[in-house]
Amino acid sequence: MACTDDVLIVGRGIAGAMLTEVLRSRGLRVHVFDVPRPGAASRVAAGVVNPVVLRRDVPSWRAAELLPLAARTYTAFGERHGLRVWHPTELVKLFPTPKEAEQWRRAMDDTATAPFIDQRAQPEVEAAPIAAPHGHGTVVRSAWLDVPALLDAQRAELLRDGALTEVEVAQVREEADAVHIHARSAPLMIWCNGAFGDVAGLVPVKGEGLTVRIPGLRLTRMVHRGVFLLPTPALGPEVYRVGATFKWDEVWAGATEEGRRWLLEKVARITDRLVEPLDQWAGVRPAAKDRRPLLGRITARQAVLNGLGSRGVLLAPWCAQHLAVHLFDGLALDPEVDVARG
Repeated sequence: MACTDDVLIVGRGIAGAMLTEVLRSRGLRVHVFDVPRPGAASRVAAGVVNPVVLRRDVPSWRAAELLPLAARTYTAFGERHGLRVWHPTELVKLFPTPKEAEQWRRAMDDTATAPFIDQRAQPEVEAAPIAAPHGHGTVVRSAWLDVPALLDAQRAELLRDGALTEVEVAQVREEADAVHIHARSAPLMIWCNGAFGDVAGLVPVKGEGLTVRIPGLRLTRMVHRGVFLLPTPALGPEVYRVGATFKWDEVWAGATEEGRRWLLEKVARITDRLVEPLDQWAGVRPAAKDRRPLLGRITARQAVLNGLGSRGVLLAPWCAQHLAVHLFDGLALDPEVDVARG
């Protein structure tokens, strides 16, 4: 019996969304199964893209390769839909101690890190009620992605094309020549269900954040000291998203008072201005034990794209393309991301 589709995808967070884009651009018939679920990380993500691990001031994994691809991919998506979803911005790291300032200076001399950072003047930050007792450094190639706007635009397109079914996937039937989900069938299905997935090596991690108003603080770029403070112009000139916590236990507990207090304490170290919490959010990130994505076949007709963790926005375009060329062009998987690596 002929299949209804070429590929079935389960899950449409940032990983599933980008894989859907890549496969449809190849002319494949793709059908997506997705339903909003409490705790889904992509729906609450601030979308911060930072190519530098700020704890050590070193580039994140493959940042030099992944960042240009992410910028091209998200910019092109926005242009195709008449939206601006990709927002390049500077990220200003505040130095609370001389140790952090010295670490940054050493990083600027490192050939791998130097393309991403410098120590330029930041008149806006320096004039603001911001605590930077030992100066600051700038990540010059950071950005943020409007993830909800991207997901909403893609949802509308998929519904228009009859390529999205918004139901829970309770049962999958794999046969010799096809996989069946409800009334759809395809030679291949790919699990992109994030922290809700059942994949060896997957470790769910909860992140909480706040949306706050800080009267008298008007920034046009991100600042970071323990947490990021991201200006959110669409919500007002003094409104920011703050994040995020990182918790390995009780990940499905949702937003907590403990998380709220911790975040507000971190903001208080950035500015002494009054902070008015407007909203609190929580999502469960699909991390991996070794902090590398999980890609590849798990059965003859099922594959997985998961484990993108806290850098999902940066990783998703590359992972989607890499998995596609593996599955459809026969390119070997990079051993670092192969789900079979154990």
